[in-house]
Amino acid sequence: MRISFPYPGIKPLDIPDQNLLGIFSPSIVAVGKKEGEILDEAFLHPIGTDPLSRMLKGHKRVLILVDDYTRNTPVRQMLPRLLKELEGAGIRPGDIRIMVALGTHRSMSEEEIVEKFGEDIRRQYPVLNHEWWEPTHLVHLGETEAGTPILVNRIVKEVDFIIGLGQIVPHRVSGFSGGGNIVQPGICGEETTGKTHWLSAQFTGREILGKIENPVKDEIEKVAQRVGLKWVINAIQDGSGELVEIVAGDPMLAYRKGAARSLQVFQSELPQEADIVIADSHPYDTDLWLATKGVYASELAVRQGGVVILVTPCPEGVSPSHPEVLEMGYQTFKAVEEMVRQGAIGKLSVAAHLVHGGRVIRERAMGIMVCPGISKQETEKLGFLYAREPQESLEMAFSLLSRSAKVAVLERGGEILPVIKPSRSAAN
Repeated sequence: MRISFPYPGIKPLDIPDQNLLGIFSPSIVAVGKKEGEILDEAFLHPIGTDPLSRMLKGHKRVLILVDDYTRNTPVRQMLPRLLKELEGAGIRPGDIRIMVALGTHRSMSEEEIVEKFGEDIRRQYPVLNHEWWEPTHLVHLGETEAGTPILVNRIVKEVDFIIGLGQIVPHRVSGFSGGGNIVQPGICGEETTGKTHWLSAQFTGREILGKIENPVKDEIEKVAQRVGLKWVINAIQDGSGELVEIVAGDPMLAYRKGAARSLQVFQSELPQEADIVIADSHPYDTDLWLATKGVYASELAVRQGGVVILVTPCPEGVSPSHPEVLEMGYQTFKAVEEMVRQGAIGKLSVAAHLVHGGRVIRERAMGIMVCPGISKQETEKLGFLYAREPQESLEMAFSLLSRSAKVAVLERGGEILPVIKPSRSAAN
């Protein structure tokens, strides 16, 4: 079977039919409704709240948080509809602030902002990047009951109503994105984000990824509540990026309804654990900080002692925002925990990232990477074996295991949620 990848310049590979366990991808959903109709339904029937226009009564200054260049949320369709709603509720354009919720990603360029928001929005409204690295731009709002410090962009003190706009997909840190994630990590400081991400590192991917309820999401929601997130509008898209549903309303209730729908779309059942998993990172292909989402998904599909092959372009290399990843490489949880204890890692978000990758390519399986944006020396420093082309990576994996090894291919590896079919004995 010939397998192609969604990247110009990366060659396809051939997998012998007797080795191929299957090609797995998120669902393609026939919706039967236009985007405008889906949007209208979300605004007409918010989950757990009054209509937005009614909630805005008595409020004057609105902050809209929007996800960044790493997400393919249909912002050009969703944001104008939201702004129309604000206008109808009497909110003046000059009292509306729009902020890109970067988390700890790099800033969006002017060209990227225009591409994501459209020229009309960019011309009419200031679109601000959340400068998470700048302490003077943050305000301290105390701590959660669990001791997470709440450092958030100070713009929240200048408004009286906060709305979050984003998408809901499986997420290694919080189970699913969406809901309170637009605040944490969206507009928080590194100290806050580090705490929640390090909490997620205490768990394997199988314990967090695709779990609607989990301790990390609970902590994220407590931060978002304290900051004052009042309303969200979250998109669920299918395996082709097409809009399936929009949930809007209460940040916690809308998230749960949307995550349940996202689970239906993104989960893909494998008949058994694979010896070898080949995953792309699409649509998170910019740098390895994002592309490791394909590795995280593979953890749910590969057997103990197997091989994970990541195929990704990473034109921006390992991580422009977090050079420590290349300096330290992916490690076991115990190794990173010791580095944290000794103060060798300053950012807990980086420590968590090293663990998330290390739990797969250090603890569960071996990792091979095909990536034109990352050199052989860098690849090996990170903890992967290096291959120039996908076919070479498969031959390496066969030599590490056996020629009879079963191979699973994960398409849209950055979003897919592999699920192993229960055995008959387990089902009984």
